[in-house]
Amino acid sequence: MLTLPNLLTLSRIFAVPLLVFFLWWPDWTVGHWLAFALYCVAGITDYFDGMLARASGRVSRLGIFLDPIADKIMVAAVILVLVHTGIIPSIHVLAALVILLREIMVSGLREFLAGVQVSVPVSRLAKWKTTFQMVSLGALILSGALPSLDFVYWTGIVSLWAAAVLTALTGWDYLRIGLRHMD
Repeated sequence: MLTLPNLLTLSRIFAVPLLVFFLWWPDWTVGHWLAFALYCVAGITDYFDGMLARASGRVSRLGIFLDPIADKIMVAAVILVLVHTGIIPSIHVLAALVILLREIMVSGLREFLAGVQVSVPVSRLAKWKTTFQMVSLGALILSGALPSLDFVYWTGIVSLWAAAVLTALTGWDYLRIGLRHMD
C-alpha cells in the first residue's frame, strides 16, 4: 500500500546510501553539508509520515512495520560511518555501541512480544532518548561541515552520551517488561 506516509518512510530508507556516501570522507566539507541537509529532511519526513497517516486515517501495517526499521537503519548507518571516519572517536564509541546494541535488543524483544500478543508502547523517556540521539547525530554530522566550531562537535558528543544513558534506561525497561512474558 504505497500511500504518501509510506512513501515518506521508504524515502528515508532509500536516502541512507546517499547519506553514507556524503559522510564517507571526513574532510569533505561539502559532503557533510549535504549529509546534514539530507539528515534534516529525513527527520522531517519521520515526523510527517506518522502525522499524515494518523490525520488521514491511513495508518497501515506496512507503515507500522517500516517506520521503526527506517529509523534504525538510518541511525545505525550514521553511527557506523561516524565511527569509521573518526568523528566518533575512542571512548565515545562506547556510547554509540550502547545505542546500537539496545536497538537490536529492543527489535528482537518487540518481535518476540508481538508473537505472544503483547504490545509495548513507546515511553516518554524513549522519546527523549530519540530526541537526544537525533540531535547528537545531527550535530556530529554538522561538525564535519563546521570543523572549526568545537561547540557543535561537543554538543554532538554530550548528546550522544545523554542518548546512551537514556538508551540503557529505556532498554532495561523494555527488557524488564519482556521478561515477564517469557517462560
